[in-house]
Amino acid sequence: MPFFLILMLAAYIGGNAYIFTRALQALPPMPAIFKWLFGLAYWGYALSIFLVFIFRARESADPWGHFFFQVSTGWLVFTLYMVLALVCFDLFRLLVPSFRHGFACALLVTTGVLAYGYYTYKHPQLREVDIITDRLPAGSLGLKIVGVSDVHLGLGTTRDDLSRYVDLINAQHPDIILISGDLIDNDVRPVDEAAMDEELNRLHATYGIYMVPGNHEYLSGIDACKRFIRGRTNIHLLMDSVATLPDGIRIVGRDDRTNTARKTLPELMSRIDTVVPIIVLDHQPTDLTQAERAGVDLIFCGHTHHGQVWPLNLATDRLFDVAYGYTRRGRTNIYVSSGLSLWGPPFRIGTRSELVVFRLIPAEL
Repeated sequence: MPFFLILMLAAYIGGNAYIFTRALQALPPMPAIFKWLFGLAYWGYALSIFLVFIFRARESADPWGHFFFQVSTGWLVFTLYMVLALVCFDLFRLLVPSFRHGFACALLVTTGVLAYGYYTYKHPQLREVDIITDRLPAGSLGLKIVGVSDVHLGLGTTRDDLSRYVDLINAQHPDIILISGDLIDNDVRPVDEAAMDEELNRLHATYGIYMVPGNHEYLSGIDACKRFIRGRTNIHLLMDSVATLPDGIRIVGRDDRTNTARKTLPELMSRIDTVVPIIVLDHQPTDLTQAERAGVDLIFCGHTHHGQVWPLNLATDRLFDVAYGYTRRGRTNIYVSSGLSLWGPPFRIGTRSELVVFRLIPAEL
């Protein structure tokens, strides 16, 4: 892990040095003082990402904190696409030596890609999945379940963003709302300061709202997150526990795998009658085979963000058995969500933010 972090740091610094050098070459002749000022501004932006991690425990919900967080983390994606674009135009210049506008063209392309990515992030899509089961009792009309993951409330996802998400969720008129972890981002403080519990308490589902923790709840301080969720909201936080709903439906909520002592899925299901519909919530999609062997009807996960931006989705596809989307194995329906919001850079490029609506349908219908 330290070697990987050192490699990533070297790549980031090296990429910014490449961009900075090409920018200086593209600038018109000017007094040295202006180049020094440009250098200070550029490296101030490039290195500001480290302040996000250094001062993580001092996060505040003020607008400047939100702006700084988005600019600082957004520079990661700017660096990635600017380097890719510069490499392409520099290679083109080898073929056409008279071409002299590589930096300007790279900057224009990168700005366009980021604008597209920001628009995509701000407009989540609605995905619908039908799940037919023979475990619902005769005469049941079925259920509508809204699945949400990776909202990351805090400096990135603000109260205004949450308000839009709540409206979108309530517009589906769900019977059940499921949240598969990472509701809170890095710290409870900005969530508390912005009174986001007021928005969360506008969520409405006939049979309740159920959530499991993700790795970011542990990063934020699991005890503080538990106090906020259980004490200030109507959300049922499940941590290695099972909830029973009408029609006998069981929601099995697994603690995040950050807790190395969490129970196994067979242990959690040891007292569940498997003739009833069973839904498993697990933030990270790492134990899908256990769910398949247990014959659960649905396992809903998040965590991967589907890589968030290309080409990182190619990496998540390799890291996880199912990195994104719907698949069925035996009687088990598996869905790994890309997340309703995201962490850090406010861009979705090659991926989409999403809200998932499951329709649990009796087999005889």
